[in-house]
Amino acid sequence: MKLSALCAAAGLALDGSDANVTGFAIDHRKVAPGTVFGAFRGAKFNGEDFIPAAVGAGAVAVVAAPEARVEGAVHFADAEPRRLFARLAAPFYTPVPETLVAVTGTNGKTSTVELTRQLWRMAGQRAASIGTLGVTTSDESVSTGLTTPDIVTFLANLTGLAREGVSHVAYEASSHGLSQFRIEGPRVRAGAFTNLSRDHLDYHATMDDYFAAKMRLFDEVVMDGGTAVIWADDAWSEKAIAHARARGLKLFTVGARGDGIRLVGRTPTALGQKLEIEHEGKARVIDLPLIGAYQAANALVAAGLVLATGGEPDATFDAVKRLVTVRGRIERAAISPAGAPIYVDYAHTPDALEAAIAALRPHVTGRLIAVFGAGGDRDQGKRPEMGRVAAEGADVAIVTDDNPRGEEPSAIRAMVLAGMGEGAREIGDRRAAIGAAVAEAGAGDVVLVAGKGHEQGQIIGSGDNVRVLPFDDVTVAREMAGTLGGK
Repeated sequence: MKLSALCAAAGLALDGSDANVTGFAIDHRKVAPGTVFGAFRGAKFNGEDFIPAAVGAGAVAVVAAPEARVEGAVHFADAEPRRLFARLAAPFYTPVPETLVAVTGTNGKTSTVELTRQLWRMAGQRAASIGTLGVTTSDESVSTGLTTPDIVTFLANLTGLAREGVSHVAYEASSHGLSQFRIEGPRVRAGAFTNLSRDHLDYHATMDDYFAAKMRLFDEVVMDGGTAVIWADDAWSEKAIAHARARGLKLFTVGARGDGIRLVGRTPTALGQKLEIEHEGKARVIDLPLIGAYQAANALVAAGLVLATGGEPDATFDAVKRLVTVRGRIERAAISPAGAPIYVDYAHTPDALEAAIAALRPHVTGRLIAVFGAGGDRDQGKRPEMGRVAAEGADVAIVTDDNPRGEEPSAIRAMVLAGMGEGAREIGDRRAAIGAAVAEAGAGDVVLVAGKGHEQGQIIGSGDNVRVLPFDDVTVAREMAGTLGGK
């Protein structure tokens, strides 16, 4: 494809010689003849340092800040080079699936995009989801390692899915991905907001800054005339609604205060919950096979996205009754020898941990035993809050290691324990902590292992000294239950 054609599609003027474009790259090691190279300044590396190497490898154009030095290639200069790079790249990566929706929020993104994919699939659509769990289709799941991958990977994934016949894609829009313009370009028919609570304040200066990054989904990414699906019962929901209205998007609210889908009642059951809802004046009762109030919210927001993109109400709400648990989200991993169920959840923020505990509490006749920790090299302010939530919500709280990364694990645990009173226990080794919880659990008890969910490794160290030790909470819980049971 000609560079001039990409410029025309992006509404840019080509100030330089035309050339054939063979691809896009933000890693100079992946540049080949005909590549457009994105040279961005990051927290650890400055892409501008690699411009000479990229041009030497055959880059025909470089997208960088105005003051960057570019010789031997066209320089597309912009104060927001990531945004400009995305505008140029989007026309190159075609086709893309016809129906795209994106989900933002602190908690629930992974579950909501995956549940949306399930609902589409049950309606007969070729659907996929992209996010923390990777690229998931009805046939396979491929890990990307990031909630929102880089723009080149993201666009290439969409094109690959379209060529495989996928027509519907739901993807996670993280605050990092939105603020770094990693999901620009494609036509997004609907966006969803789940909730907002403290997270990523190691990256964003304030909660308002964090929220503003999320709102780029409604302010700029969703197409003109698209739909904003908003969980209406969060403290930040009214502000999200205001952004959607200011943009002129169609509004579809969900929850007890929702107008699109109103949640009238919710009753826990043995294996899930009974939801009473209203949609377009019609009352419905849904037996949702997922545990917890937040899973009800995720399922109804997913239904809202499906309805907002042409789904038929009767078929959609019938499909909600057949949803299955998302990996690492209140996932029942095993049953202890004493008969106590062991659940694994990805909760790694105070609100998420509180929601996971609240989800399991109605199913506890004895004690709720929580095993949890906090990640290193991340927002330290949330650590004592997580400790407080566990101390108040669980009957037994065991503080252990999560992903220590570059910090001293005992120092992280101490910060968590600072938010807890007497009676909190500390077992640094995560396997031993899970084993202790499983061994202690009796009849009527429930064990919650929180923090890592679907993750397959424990990250220790940073930089050149980083190690990822194989570790899966679900597998370890099963091993412990089996060992204690004499199997």
